[in-house]
Amino acid sequence: MTRLYPAMAFTNIKKNRKAFIPYMLSCIVTVAIFYIVCSLAENEGMSDLWGGNVIQSYMGMGQTVVAIFAFIFLFYINSFLTKRRKSEFGLYNILGMEKRHIVKVIGLETFYVFLIVMALGILAGILLDRLMYLVIMRLFDAVIPLGFYISASAICKSFALFGVIFCFMLISSMWQIRRAKPVELLRSDNVGEREPKARWLIALLGCICLVSGYVIAVMTKNPVAAVFLFFIAVILVVIGTYLVFTAGSIAFLKILRKNKGYYYKTKHFISVSGMMYRMKRNAVGLANICILSTMVLVMISAVLSMYLGLDDSFRSRFPSELSMTAKADDPTIENNIRTIEQSLAEEGLSAVDAVQYRELSITAVYDEEKNIFVVEPGAKNFGGSIRAFNQLRTLCFVPLADYNESMGTSETLGDGEALVYSSKTPMKGEAFHILGQDFTIKKTLDDFMKNDNMAAHLTSGYFVVVRDMDAIGKLDAGQREVYGEYSSFLESHYMADVKSCDAAGAKDETSDAGRDGNASAFGNDDAAEGAAEKEKSSAGENEELTEAVCAAYSRACDKIYGADADTSAALVCRSVEKESYGADFIGLFFIGIFLGVLFIMATVLIMYYKQITEGYEDKKRFEILQNVGMSHQEVKRSISAQILIVFFLPLVTAGIHVAFEFPFMARILMLMNLFNLRLFACCTIGCFLVFGVFYTVVYLLTARLYYGIVKK
Repeated sequence: MTRLYPAMAFTNIKKNRKAFIPYMLSCIVTVAIFYIVCSLAENEGMSDLWGGNVIQSYMGMGQTVVAIFAFIFLFYINSFLTKRRKSEFGLYNILGMEKRHIVKVIGLETFYVFLIVMALGILAGILLDRLMYLVIMRLFDAVIPLGFYISASAICKSFALFGVIFCFMLISSMWQIRRAKPVELLRSDNVGEREPKARWLIALLGCICLVSGYVIAVMTKNPVAAVFLFFIAVILVVIGTYLVFTAGSIAFLKILRKNKGYYYKTKHFISVSGMMYRMKRNAVGLANICILSTMVLVMISAVLSMYLGLDDSFRSRFPSELSMTAKADDPTIENNIRTIEQSLAEEGLSAVDAVQYRELSITAVYDEEKNIFVVEPGAKNFGGSIRAFNQLRTLCFVPLADYNESMGTSETLGDGEALVYSSKTPMKGEAFHILGQDFTIKKTLDDFMKNDNMAAHLTSGYFVVVRDMDAIGKLDAGQREVYGEYSSFLESHYMADVKSCDAAGAKDETSDAGRDGNASAFGNDDAAEGAAEKEKSSAGENEELTEAVCAAYSRACDKIYGADADTSAALVCRSVEKESYGADFIGLFFIGIFLGVLFIMATVLIMYYKQITEGYEDKKRFEILQNVGMSHQEVKRSISAQILIVFFLPLVTAGIHVAFEFPFMARILMLMNLFNLRLFACCTIGCFLVFGVFYTVVYLLTARLYYGIVKK
């Protein structure tokens, strides 16, 4: 008797291999991915990379995401397996086996599957982990180390996590077997669903949730607000999807049934009535497929566009090779600029296209009707509404003298007049009011000088040129009175690109250029014109030039931030930042790919188990229909119509979700300096088309499997 149970458990797995093999494969892939994420998060070689710690931090967060997903997903597909085998357990009970014996067999089956899954999953994880590590090292152009890394900690975490998951799945199966009566287990395959009621109120609530989520996604214009409202919109769409698929689909089918011209046709009669009696359980699976498909499309398209748009993002973040920001009243500003120029000259370089200007940034809520910018502390500004969030603006005030010198113009302004440049949305009206001052818009500018103030670009901000520093001083005093310790301060900006100088005289000319006031910022262009051949620097385009720029930057930093230095200056070099800039994106890219693979696997397996379960449920029903005169061809057409609706409804709904989500995600990506909307649109459309082809292939395979079960 002792040997009987292990033999039965092994035989059961072998006999039900059509159900067990996909189940075990899904477990193996999940174990492998979890091991890889844990291993990369703890691999010491990653910490040696520039930006490797960023990837490790993302992988650390990925462990939690994968663990939660593994628990939900494996528990879900195990329920399909248990349901499929209830009649088998009922037969054992009828033949004389007690439920405690059946539970013992199930426990041994679970133990065997666990050992096989963990052995193959860890092995696959170790092999793929090495591959992923090599890919990351290659992307960072790092030296690939010899040897094979195996993480004992990742193995222990994998055994602990999946041990707990398999224990919960075993307890769930045991609970279902112990609660059910033998006859109920034996006849479980023949027990159908009662016709569900059309719950119009729930269907209406689902529609309201979906519309609310869509409205938030479309109406939220401010990228910062999009981050805060993202999870609210996601939760509303998820709840709405489940409610619409469960209650709304039943209501829709009942409407079709009332249409006698449509319903009383062979293929429509079978498909509509068949889905009607199983829709309560069927709808949950369809909603799961829809949500998983949406997650795959959103995640892959977002991380792909971030990865492909890395150069665009980098250029937006660093418009100049060198940039320095300091408080406007810092007495070290001019000395720091001379230090930068001297450091460049010592490396045979000179600053070109340099600009220097003072700027005061103020955040306010824009009242379009009155053309008033409201500056108030706290949440009082926003009122908690999407509209108020969307009206958030950043105004960057620049004195006229700095603007004219930077742009080479000779604009004039009277008292209370201003020039306005809009980064996105034009300012309405011919005047505006802020902090007790009225400004008349003399001219709307078509272009503006270099500026790396990302807040103004993100919040549809305005660059405002005012007459003099007195006007800016009044604005500064006003915003300090309102915001107190949270107020901004008047900043001085210096930005320049770099050229190499072939002639020695050019080096001297550059190092001596402009020592008086703003002349140090703007005299370099004139000096460059008389020099010999020079090349304008773009980070990374010329290796020797990049090395020289980095060396000059390092020398300037040593002098500016010396032991006795007392400065507020923050100096940034584009060539230096380029080495680490992509680390965040590469980390997100890998996490996105890992989670995308998980969600795709989940989608496929839910489809597979759904078709197996429903195939065996419908087998006897279709046998009866064939016995009363339906041909195989009619059965096949009916099945095709039913599966076509069931399978492509989630894909179509996912496409609608993605379409409404697109502007929402586009604004969130702006926070990562990705302003290339066309690239994101191409990635989204491309991902949807590729996923649609993949989805269709899965549909054809599972439809064939379903028909193969039913026609026997």
